[in-house]
Amino acid sequence: MTYRPPFKVSASAISKIAEISALIERYVIRMEQEDGLRLRKANRIKTIQGSLAIEGNTLSEDQITAILEGKHIVAPIREIQEVKNAIAAYDLYSSLNPYSLDDLLKAHGIMMSALIDAPGRFRTSGVGVFAGTQVVHMAPPAKRVSGLMSDLFKWLKQAKDHLLIRSCVFHYEFEFIHPFTDGNGRMGRLWQSLLLGQLHPVFQYLPVENMVYANQQGYYQAINQSTKKVDSGIFVDFMLEEILLTLKRHLDTSDVGVRVGATVGVKILEYVRLHPGCRANVIAEAVGTTTRTVERHIRQLREQGQIEFRGAPKTGGYYTCIET
Repeated sequence: MTYRPPFKVSASAISKIAEISALIERYVIRMEQEDGLRLRKANRIKTIQGSLAIEGNTLSEDQITAILEGKHIVAPIREIQEVKNAIAAYDLYSSLNPYSLDDLLKAHGIMMSALIDAPGRFRTSGVGVFAGTQVVHMAPPAKRVSGLMSDLFKWLKQAKDHLLIRSCVFHYEFEFIHPFTDGNGRMGRLWQSLLLGQLHPVFQYLPVENMVYANQQGYYQAINQSTKKVDSGIFVDFMLEEILLTLKRHLDTSDVGVRVGATVGVKILEYVRLHPGCRANVIAEAVGTTTRTVERHIRQLREQGQIEFRGAPKTGGYYTCIET
């Protein structure tokens, strides 16, 4: 019997696929404009920063840019190594075959080089995902990993579902199996990006990881709910929404973040008012400046009592103090 991951395609998912498909060509045109090269480089940095930040890496987009340019920065050695590895892994984007299990192992070997004992190899012991001291997911036994991954790749190659659906289902199943001792999150996001690149090459320059970072709580909730319901359709709906929002955010020229004439501080305040719960990196992307600049203005706005941060450091966001 051919293995098929358990998932239902919702009416919402079908609608989002249609919207995403319609926006892709507009995004292609946007990336072909005069500043397209700059945007592709900037989005690549956002992708790396967002994916690593979810795993606790604290380096900013400016610091990652410096590393990319071969400059020296002062930061924890492990975090610098994580960035260098991610840059090397994403450099292979066009040469990796997303339907190849061997290429997955190769990419993991690069992504986790000098960070774990056996990069590029499946785990040989049990692993769990923890929230503090609480186990939120216990992965399948190590002896089952190789077989589960083989089945997943066979399904990926043979399934007739839309590639947007397959990429999301693969992402969830990959995280559920948790095939490596470490690096599962960043590899799952990279591999979905590679699969999306098969749908259209422009996905290489769409920083969905950055959007997921801004909505980490929703990301983990979708994974947990899919596990409880034994239906990755929940995670599919979440990721399709993130892809759609990322496309819209990069195309919406009416957004307050690109208005001409407003000061950066005013742009930030307006953006937070219209997008409550947003994070500094997303604000920076919307208003067209660096995260460091946004953080500087945010400090001033907080001191003035105009905005505040609510929630946990990794999952919270900014809100105006007086909602309008």
